Amino acid sequence: MRQLICLLAFLLTSSAYGVIETYEFSEPELEQRYRQLSAELRCPKCQNQNIADSNAPISQDLRKLLYEQLEEGASDQEILDHMVARYGEFVRYRPRFSGATIALWVAPFVLLLLGIFMVVGTLRSRRKPGADDPGLDAAERQRLEELMQRVEQDK
Repeated sequence: MRQLICLLAFLLTSSAYGVIETYEFSEPELEQRYRQLSAELRCPKCQNQNIADSNAPISQDLRKLLYEQLEEGASDQEILDHMVARYGEFVRYRPRFSGATIALWVAPFVLLLLGIFMVVGTLRSRRKPGADDPGLDAAERQRLEELMQRVEQDK
């Protein structure tokens, strides 16, 4: 019983660690843009969380900056450009296609093609007649035929 009470107390207090910030937006569309942009921007400290989910102080600052820029009338592209200029392309979950990020965009397709070629090559090598044949010479074939005939006679 004591364990159940401890578990419930833990579960009830764990929600207190969630991100709770309320901003009053002048227009409902700004709130929608805020949600979209905060989900797209990566926390520079956490690295695998967006700023909407992160409790890191830098994420709190970025959310506040995002709110202020939206209220000042900045476009989504201007906000993203500002964040990239300040924190680098890493701050975006979907980085731009450029010379520095070409490997991120091209590597999945290259690996997929490589995998397809490997599967096709493996399937072709299994289909080739004689692929499993060790290459018997004439004497070995004759010996094999004699053994097979003996087995047939013994039946």
